[in-house]
Amino acid sequence: MSAKKAGVAGSAPGRYYVTEGCIGCTLCHETAPGQFRTDSEQGHDYVFRQPQTPEEEHRCAEAKKACPMNAIRDDGPEAGVAKTP
Repeated sequence: MSAKKAGVAGSAPGRYYVTEGCIGCTLCHETAPGQFRTDSEQGHDYVFRQPQTPEEEHRCAEAKKACPMNAIRDDGPEAGVAKTP
């Protein structure tokens, strides 16, 4: 059995999420500003909106690939389905 996925607080539910391994470097926010935000008070980034378009999906995938801490995951509860608001 797999353990519950540990994402940081404030993340929008869905496929993409940021783990507690995030160091708050803001690279994801710079790569996909429509999906990631930075919580400077808590010292981490988070997904505030799941991707809605193929372009947003691509940017999230690029942010995941570029994350220096490998803290972005795409296997959330709705993996494979872009969540609509």
